[in-house]
Amino acid sequence: MAEAMPDKRQIADSFSRAAATYDQAAALQRAVGNNLLARLPRDVHPVDLVDLGCGTGYFSRALAARFDAPVTGLDLAEGMLRHARQASPPGGHWIAADAEALPLRDGSQDLIFSSLALQWCPDLSLALSEALRVLRPGGCLAFNTLLDGSLHELRTAWRAVDDFVHVNRFMTADELQGILAAAGFADWRWEVEEHCLHYPRLGELTHELKALGAHNINPGRPGGLTGRARLRQLTEAYEQFRTQQGLPASWQVAQILMVKPDTV
Repeated sequence: MAEAMPDKRQIADSFSRAAATYDQAAALQRAVGNNLLARLPRDVHPVDLVDLGCGTGYFSRALAARFDAPVTGLDLAEGMLRHARQASPPGGHWIAADAEALPLRDGSQDLIFSSLALQWCPDLSLALSEALRVLRPGGCLAFNTLLDGSLHELRTAWRAVDDFVHVNRFMTADELQGILAAAGFADWRWEVEEHCLHYPRLGELTHELKALGAHNINPGRPGGLTGRARLRQLTEAYEQFRTQQGLPASWQVAQILMVKPDTV
């Protein structure tokens, strides 16, 4: 049976609250998004393009500079859009939008770029169907997403404390591959990157996740605050992973390029 997914309103609210702190905590997000940018084909010269799940607009601005073209930033979190508008040059388009119901015309876009956003979609297949709909023939969808195994150290440490859901769930590589194969694109390719960040103390990791808006928002999470005794248990359990570099936090990231058929 499929696991329950977080509510979209909770996702939007969580990221809206994190808008002011996101950029200071987004080292992984920068690296992963820049790797996606570097994977864009050299022969892609979009005129109409969107940054789907644009957040604070960092990659919207990078795309605009790379292609010398206006970029429409779409995000579910209105707080992120406000921040993006304030941080970007005048004239940008910032639209509150759901990736599973894009407010865009059929066949209107040359490129959809989306970095670390689509893992929050309850139905990735629907989001890909929407991307296919709004792309022009031959248009490109470039996105990345988190996979199962991300933050496995934190998940394992919590299991020593209780049976609640404390770490966001992500699909497996096999599940993702099946969805990509069935999405209707003419050509697609993907590869998985492994990233590992290190922290001197567990509190720095959990603070960073909160600053990003990516703390636990899954059904089955515990209510209320975590008491000192349980935090002490968690810290002791996480210490088993410590290396000379510090406490590791592992991430599994799928980088994906998909091309719409020239004729449909």
